Amino acid sequence: MTTAFLLLVVVVLLALVFDFINGFHDSANAIATVVSTRVMSPRTAVLMAGILNLIGALMGTEVAATIGKGLVDASSLTIGTVICTLIAAIIWNLITWWQGLPTSSSHALIGSLLGASFASAGGGLELIHLDKVWAKVILPMVCSPLAGFVIGFFIMWLLTWAVHRVALSRINATFGKLQIFSAGFMALNHGLNDAQKSMGIIALGLLLTYPTEAFTVPLWVKLSCAIIMGLGTAMGGWRIIRTLGTRVIKLQPIHGFAAETTASIVLWTTGHLGIPVSTTQVISTAIMGVGSTKRLSAVRWGVVGRIVWAWVLTLPLTFALSAALMFMVKAIG
Repeated sequence: MTTAFLLLVVVVLLALVFDFINGFHDSANAIATVVSTRVMSPRTAVLMAGILNLIGALMGTEVAATIGKGLVDASSLTIGTVICTLIAAIIWNLITWWQGLPTSSSHALIGSLLGASFASAGGGLELIHLDKVWAKVILPMVCSPLAGFVIGFFIMWLLTWAVHRVALSRINATFGKLQIFSAGFMALNHGLNDAQKSMGIIALGLLLTYPTEAFTVPLWVKLSCAIIMGLGTAMGGWRIIRTLGTRVIKLQPIHGFAAETTASIVLWTTGHLGIPVSTTQVISTAIMGVGSTKRLSAVRWGVVGRIVWAWVLTLPLTFALSAALMFMVKAIG
């Protein structure tokens, strides 16, 4: 058994660990609102999200291709670069999960990949496709949360106008049922968007170990990432569910439906365009936009401030952490 194969096994195992943590770290994205509005029990909601995450993960590879070959010069990296990327992303996810912060697993992985690539080049940017990073990461990082806020506000405004003469009990009953479908659609899109990041990293490891001209994601990679993310989601991330579902704003079924529908529209679009956006950021700002239709003071902006700071710091801190790990690996030889 060669050293290269053993290192590939390490990459696969670390990628699946990241995928699992991503599942329970980001399970709140799909089910925080449906749990907080008491439409579904936590256990049922988590089970539904886990199954739909698995199905969504098998629906495409566009985002995987962006992660695996679109942001960095894959041909000039080493398997050590991929290992440092995964370790840094896992550390960041565990820290933010412990703090109950709904940060982006996507940006943790991307920041770690860019940092490790920077260190692999000896502290240079020649291995990083800066134009692709700008177009596929930086711009969407700004635009997708804004889209979540604006679309969420607009959808909630339309719904409020449509039901303003309907009894509250009837509104809650109707949108309680509709919210089950919107939460399911959100879970499906979370799988489509997030599981592909781990697929892309494993495919990158395969490409570095067994070089080929074409970048492909084998079926076993798709299945393993889909299953592991589904299992991670089924474990649930209750700390983050509590933050998104109750601490940002008090939600009713109609608000949950509007937020989930908004996030699903954004994620479905970006997933099929191969843009690795943050599901966490999109659903969080959708909740903020929906809540703002009540009144701006209804949103707990102190909690929002902590969330935004975590978003802003994710890319630079994971970049620095993975770069430091990669410099250590190179120093050790």
